[in-house]
Amino acid sequence: MGEMVEFTGPGGGAATGYLAMAASPDAPGVVVIQEWWGLIDQIKGVCDRLADAGFSALAPDLYGGRVVPLHEPDDAAKEMMSLQLESAAADMSGAVELLRQRTGHPKLGVLGFCMGGGLALVLAARRPDAISVVIPCYGVHPWEAAHPDYAEMSAATQIHCAGQDDFFTPAAAEELVGTLAALGKDVELHVYPDARHAFFNEDRPEVYDPSASALLWDRSIAFLAEHLRDG
Repeated sequence: MGEMVEFTGPGGGAATGYLAMAASPDAPGVVVIQEWWGLIDQIKGVCDRLADAGFSALAPDLYGGRVVPLHEPDDAAKEMMSLQLESAAADMSGAVELLRQRTGHPKLGVLGFCMGGGLALVLAARRPDAISVVIPCYGVHPWEAAHPDYAEMSAATQIHCAGQDDFFTPAAAEELVGTLAALGKDVELHVYPDARHAFFNEDRPEVYDPSASALLWDRSIAFLAEHLRDG
């Protein structure tokens, strides 16, 4: 359904991403942020599903074409830790501008998984002018020196957390909720008690949870609709 596109970041650097446009010309837009594997087919599939649900979606390729095999988590961890946060932020901001241009909507959503969940929060914090809803799914943010400053973030936030997650634990999710609530942010948390980290990725049968995945999707689509279509 979608296609690879090119765009430029704030500094003029070239970037690419996977864009899936909804059938309706007035559909709102959602930026999709990859897991630590790179821009894999499963993330492209999320964009296609969003387009089918009535949202135009763009996933920027934060690894510049590099994709880590799903059976090589150590390599994926190394790739994630070598990611330059400022470069990733520029690529995400460039994706925002392309999606604004393609959809005609000044306000967008962002949906991210694992590493992408942490980066989704970075984008929402850095672009309060553009991001009105952020959905981090079992989001991790390993860059200790560059945690988001949530003070100016204006996005409604829906956090998804796996109950059996050692990367983004329920306790960490509760702490994040407390931080955002103390700042007066609109935030809600959904915990899936029996699910494991990355339970939404259907290409990883060792962790995929169909029931939890379906519930996460339904809640996310409803939240996006509430804040992008009706907000």
